Amino acid sequence: MTSIVRAAIVQAEVAPTLAAGMEKTRALAQEASSAGATLVVFPETWLPGYPAWLDWCRDAALWNHQPTKDVFARMAAESVDVYGASGASLARIASDLGITLVVGVTERVSSGPSRGTLFNALLTYGPDGTLLNHHRKLVPTYTERLVWGPGDTQGLRAVDTSAGRIGGLVCWEHWMPLARQALHESGEDIHVAVWPTVHDKHQLASRHYAFEGRCYVMAAGALMRASALPPELPDVAAPASDPNFFVLRGGSCIVGPDGEYLAQPVFDAPAIVTADLDLARIRQESMTLDVAGHYSRPDCLDFRVIPSKPRASAT
Repeated sequence: MTSIVRAAIVQAEVAPTLAAGMEKTRALAQEASSAGATLVVFPETWLPGYPAWLDWCRDAALWNHQPTKDVFARMAAESVDVYGASGASLARIASDLGITLVVGVTERVSSGPSRGTLFNALLTYGPDGTLLNHHRKLVPTYTERLVWGPGDTQGLRAVDTSAGRIGGLVCWEHWMPLARQALHESGEDIHVAVWPTVHDKHQLASRHYAFEGRCYVMAAGALMRASALPPELPDVAAPASDPNFFVLRGGSCIVGPDGEYLAQPVFDAPAIVTADLDLARIRQESMTLDVAGHYSRPDCLDFRVIPSKPRASAT
């Protein structure tokens, strides 16, 4: 493992279908790889796209609302089967390009007791295409609970990759202190913070995580225009009545282990946000703060992660 890692966040408009999204993922990962990136990150539920209609469409949360049921069913059909064909396609992108690939997806389960449930998942693939980590968001936030089930602790960890030890959390998990501590204790070099859009408070949480964890943070957000909202749900809140209005604004950035930006946030435009990460800086910055080491006080404070039962879909 080299001490210098060129890392890239892909910020782009989401695709209308899983097939189109997979093609876009390959093309943009290829572009990042051609620029020298060995670690490429995509935002929260990049495939098949974040359900922004939960926030912007007036009738989305109505009980027994047929248009919403239709939108949900379509999202489920376009979601990623991690251990099926779509998961294999992501693995091939990583192996064909020889990159560590981290991508947020809505996951559908094709068999077992959870086959009617969708999950907000973060997948980490190694350069040989191996699925190194599969994290499911522990608690869907607010209206997200209409479309995603709660996750578990199986992926609540950092894993060894050729780009360093990588872990990740999804969106508001960054305001779960014990989830953060679990990852700090697993020894992250690089933390992937995926969001639908990295607005002001999400910037704050990402920078705080880097400072607290003494690690690099790659904060990834997507782009979505109002024109991409489901046509079945036409009543949208202003200013999303303008089809060109960005309901997801991006804001992707890269933060160093001192909490300062290495790559400034980019809003309202596609971008491949890159930086060279010097992993030696992590040791330097831990001199003053190491919340899993000399600043942890295990004689005063105790913490443990409760292991989840193995998932039927992963066997």
